[in-house]
Amino acid sequence: MSEQKPTPTKVPDGHTRFVTTRQMPPNEKGFVGYETVWEPFQKEAEYETPKQP
Repeated sequence: MSEQKPTPTKVPDGHTRFVTTRQMPPNEKGFVGYETVWEPFQKEAEYETPKQP
């Protein structure tokens, strides 16, 4: 008698100040991974050339 593996439980999304972590669906081997989305820490300012002396 072959035992069926239980389906992995769904983990809620993790939210912090700069990172969001989501659970990915299981692949053909049953591995469940996690996707990490990083938010930018700072804004990029447009570069302006310095004035000529």
